[in-house]
Amino acid sequence: MKRILLILSFAIFHLSSGLAQGWPSAYGGVMLQGFYWDSYTDSQWGVLEKQADNLSTTFDLVWIPQSANCGGQSMGYDDLYWFSNYNSSFGTGDELKSMIQTFKSKGIGTIADIVINHRKNVSNWVDFPKETYKGVTYQLQSTDICANDDDGATKTWATQNGYSLSSNNDTGEGWGGMRDLDHKSANVQTNVKAYLKMLLEDYGYAGFRYDMVKGYSGEFTKLYNNDAKPQFSVGECWDGSNTIKNWIDATDKTSAAFDFQFRYTVRNAANNGDWTNLGKQNDGNWPLVSSTFNQGSYRQYAVTFVENHDTEYRSASAQQDPLRKDTLAANAYLLAMPGTPCVFMKHWQAYKQEIANMAAVRKAVGITNVSVPTNLASSKDYYAVQVAGSGDKKLLCVVGTKAATYTPNSNAWKKVISGYHYAYYVQGIEPSAITLPQLKEDEKPQDGVYGGVPSFCTVNEGEICAFFEAPVAWGSQIFTWAWMNGGDGKDYVGTSWPGVSATLLGTADNGNKVFKWVSTKTTAPYGIIFSGGGNQTADLIFVNGGYYNKDGRQATVTTGIETLRSNSSLQPSAVYDLQGRQVSQPKSGLYIINQKKVVVR
Repeated sequence: MKRILLILSFAIFHLSSGLAQGWPSAYGGVMLQGFYWDSYTDSQWGVLEKQADNLSTTFDLVWIPQSANCGGQSMGYDDLYWFSNYNSSFGTGDELKSMIQTFKSKGIGTIADIVINHRKNVSNWVDFPKETYKGVTYQLQSTDICANDDDGATKTWATQNGYSLSSNNDTGEGWGGMRDLDHKSANVQTNVKAYLKMLLEDYGYAGFRYDMVKGYSGEFTKLYNNDAKPQFSVGECWDGSNTIKNWIDATDKTSAAFDFQFRYTVRNAANNGDWTNLGKQNDGNWPLVSSTFNQGSYRQYAVTFVENHDTEYRSASAQQDPLRKDTLAANAYLLAMPGTPCVFMKHWQAYKQEIANMAAVRKAVGITNVSVPTNLASSKDYYAVQVAGSGDKKLLCVVGTKAATYTPNSNAWKKVISGYHYAYYVQGIEPSAITLPQLKEDEKPQDGVYGGVPSFCTVNEGEICAFFEAPVAWGSQIFTWAWMNGGDGKDYVGTSWPGVSATLLGTADNGNKVFKWVSTKTTAPYGIIFSGGGNQTADLIFVNGGYYNKDGRQATVTTGIETLRSNSSLQPSAVYDLQGRQVSQPKSGLYIINQKKVVVR
């Protein structure tokens, strides 16, 4: 009900004002980036729609890939069609509308990825598709291309082939991948305005994520937002905080922006193992959400994140700039701080329940995009920050390799949740009053275990072990790094990163090598990472006998079927289905408990 009232109150304000608001003040929502690079399976519209119940427990907004046809398989950043063809790499136009409507019925707004800095051509350097929408024909012309596009190469080709470009140079940074559009052109403005209104009115989007906004002046984002009036607008201004602030000002605050400095600060803290970085400047810039940057007045317009499709690790040859460890701690900090947090899809997939718990605590305390943070403690091993919520409620977030050793300086703080390298404490609200969501099993088939578990994978009596199916590119040696809850990794494996070697067992049907790691201890670790050849998995929750692949998805190797048990005798935290998914309330059927198959009646 609270979410519905918030949306209604904002909608009333939005309709009563003549200008777009950019991002509502005191907004307490959380966003999901519903894709990663080449997420052609996981980001299918039908796949996402089936996860609406789980997503709605945590997320108020879901940002999805650019949704029109790009002339072939594409993540959408080489956009071709704007109006007429919505059969994309992620599904059909009807499936898109169905997903957006289902999200809306669950209280989730869908954010469209808007690529208008540049556009793909049909058959040569300067031609664009002709499209008809509501009886009006829309088409960009060669004269809508910036005069200095591609450092003059486009103009040279156009002149040689009898075409003319615009007389205006680009109003932002150039990019040679496709034709840069001249946003001073009346025709460009007419096309973009109609395109954005169509997305809101026909498809039901709630707002926009503008790609590569440094490519054209911020005044045009203001022009388009004031015309379309989206509920939410955020720009990808990939730069330092002063440049981001200046861009927000150029839009007349009709748009928020991603807080790249927040992301870099968290990356530095996690990757370097020095949590004092959370209180330091990054390359001379403060995060927009910092209480010290410009008196914090831009927190309302900060969409914070710790990873996205451009910074994530993609492959050994495209390592990008990833968060390499402490994913949970990074997300705990993200979801405690002001701004509007945007969770990366891969992190949600790996840690659904823990991220859902973090978001539930955030919302119960009443933290919004304008809440005020206060640093309480800072050391190499941990960082503690207090964030004011609604009324007298407060959240204390402690992150770092020794977060478990930090003791709040007041008995008023009560621990509500904790995990690997993070802890949340609250004041002004009892932990028992905070309802943590009970996630359902996603309807999407867990088909990530390639070809099933090979028969040569076995678990011996009393053995604590895990299996890893490694892509060929990961090399001939796989290392295992494991840790106890609250530990630093070395506390469990007894050596430095990347840990201890796993043993090669054989080859799976698809040609991938399968390795087995066996613990030398009598207690199981909390988490595990597999690495090799410069590649690594995310931080994974350890399941004894778990069979993992590079994406972290798992099945479980079992040793037989145990005697029948009744539902009442089961411990939900230790129950898994045959695909390795944790089940909170098992019904009648076959499950895995303590490495064994168990029939539940």
